[in-house]
Amino acid sequence: MPHDHAWLDIAGIRAPEAVVARHRRTGAWRAESPLTDLWKWRDRTPDAPAIVAYRSGVGREQLSYQQYADWVDRFAAGLAQLGVGPGTVVAVQLPNWWQTNAMLLAALRVGAVVAPLMPTLGTRELELILRRVGAAVCVTPDEWRGTDYAGRLAGLAPKLPRLRHRIVLGEARRSGEVGFTDHFVRRDWRPEHATTPAEIDVDPDRAALVLFTSGTTGGPKGAVHSLNTIHAHTDFLRAWTRGPADRIFTPHAATHLGGILGSNLCPLLVGGCSLMLDVWEPSHAATMLAAEGATFLSAAPVFLNGLMAELRRRGEAIPSLQVVATSGTTVLPQIVTDVVDTLGVTLYTVWGMTEAGNTFTGPDDPADWAAHSVGRPPVGTEIDLRATEPVTESRPGQLMIRGAGVCLATLDRDGQGVTLTHEQDDGWYDTGDLAVPDGRNGIRLAGRLADRIGGVFMVPAADVEAALRDHPALADVTLVGLPGEDGTEQICAVVVPSGTPPELDELREFLTGRGMTEWYLPTRSVIRAELPYNALGKVNKALLRAQLADVA
Repeated sequence: MPHDHAWLDIAGIRAPEAVVARHRRTGAWRAESPLTDLWKWRDRTPDAPAIVAYRSGVGREQLSYQQYADWVDRFAAGLAQLGVGPGTVVAVQLPNWWQTNAMLLAALRVGAVVAPLMPTLGTRELELILRRVGAAVCVTPDEWRGTDYAGRLAGLAPKLPRLRHRIVLGEARRSGEVGFTDHFVRRDWRPEHATTPAEIDVDPDRAALVLFTSGTTGGPKGAVHSLNTIHAHTDFLRAWTRGPADRIFTPHAATHLGGILGSNLCPLLVGGCSLMLDVWEPSHAATMLAAEGATFLSAAPVFLNGLMAELRRRGEAIPSLQVVATSGTTVLPQIVTDVVDTLGVTLYTVWGMTEAGNTFTGPDDPADWAAHSVGRPPVGTEIDLRATEPVTESRPGQLMIRGAGVCLATLDRDGQGVTLTHEQDDGWYDTGDLAVPDGRNGIRLAGRLADRIGGVFMVPAADVEAALRDHPALADVTLVGLPGEDGTEQICAVVVPSGTPPELDELREFLTGRGMTEWYLPTRSVIRAELPYNALGKVNKALLRAQLADVA
C-alpha cells in the first residue's frame, strides 16, 4: 500500500544511503554531476563548440565550452541575486534555445530544484503544476509562435502566492516581470555572488528535477529525479562509443526528459556539441544537420519519417551521421529499412519513460533488431514481466522496472501526496507497458496496459497496428478499444487512408492473409484525416477514444 508523504517537501527528497552505495558500486551512479562535466570540458577544450542553436528570427548562435560555462555561472549569480538557493523550485518553460540548457544548469548550480515545462502546456496545466511544486520562479518567453507566454503567466500570478519572480526572456512589459536581458545579460552579478566550482556542493543524489507526465494510470503526475537517476539513462552512450567528436541532435523539447538528455546532458557527458532547433520543420532540420555535420540523431519515429521523406525528396543524405536512435514506441520494420536506405546507418532503439528507464539495442544486436526489440537494461537496472499465467506472444506480461534509472518519488499533480518509489514493492515500478521476452535477454513491447483491448483474450495492439501499416491503402493506423452495445469491447481500427479507404472486411481479410489470430481482427473501423499525435510522437489514444465515444 503506498505511503502518503504529503508532509514531505520536494527539496527534502534524497535517495537512501544504502541505495546510493549500491548504485555507486555498480557504476550506474557517480559522485559527479553535469556541472562537473561542463567544468571538465571547459578546462580541457575551452574553444570546442558546446552548443550550436538555430533560433527562428535570430539565426545561428554558437557557444564554446568556455562561453557556455561562463553563461551558466552568470545565470546562476543572477538567480542568487533573486534569492534562489537550495530548495527553491525554479520552473523553466522555454523553447529549444541555448538559454534553456544554461538556465537549467544554473538553477542546479545554486542548489535549486528545477521543474522543466514543455512549451505546449496549456494555461490550466501550467497553473496546476506551478501550484503543485510551489515554484518561486518561472522563466518564460515573452512571446513565441503566437502565444503570449508572459501575459499568460502574469494572469496566473495572483493565483500562485508562492511565485515571487516571473523572468521573461525577451521584453518585460508588465509590472513584476524580471527582464532576462537586463538582469542576466547586461548585468553580471558574479562579483556579488562569487563562487568557485570547489565551493559548490552539488549533491547528485538529492531531488534535482521534477518532470511531469500523464502517468501509467492516466492521472497526471510528477517524477522527482536526482541527477543520478537521470544519469542512469545515459548508459547507451558507452555502448554506442560516443565521444567529443560527436555533434548530437534531438528535435524533442529541451524541457522534456528526452530533450534534456539529448540536447544537454548527453553532449556534456561526452564533451560533444549539442545541435538545437527551436521550430521543427523537416526541411530546416535536413539543412541544419547536413551543414553542421551531425553525427548522432535521436528522434521519435514521427520526426524520423518527416526527415527521411524530406531527404528522399531532395535526393540527398547526411553522410556525417554515425548513430540514429529512436524511442518512445514500437518500431516498425519499414522505419528500420528506411533508416538504412536513406541515412545509411543501423537504427538503434531506446525504451524509457519519464518516471523510469531504460533499455536499448546496440552494435552487438542484429542489424534489424530495433524492429523486434527495445533491447536490454544496462548495469544497475532490472526488468520483470509479471503475469498470472506464463507470458506468451498472445499473453504479454506487465513490465516492471527497478534500479538506478527509477525516479526517487512521484507526485500527484492535483493532490498533495508524495510516493517514495524505494518504499513500494521492494523498489519495483509499474511502467504500465506490456511486453514479452525478445529471446536475447531483452524485451519487445506489446502495448500499454491502459490501452489494452480485450477481455479473456487480449489483443496485442502493437502487432496488429504494425501489420495494418503494411496495407497499401493506409497512410497511418492505430487500434483502440471501444465499448460495444452488447457489453463487449469493440476492436476499432482508426485509419488514415492514402487513397480509397478500405472497408472493414478488407482490413480483416488483409490481416487474415498475414496469419493474424481471429480474435485480434478489428470489429469496427473509423476513417480520420489524421491521428492525434502528442509532442513526443505518440498517438494520443485517450483523446481518440474520447472523440469516438462522443460520436458513437
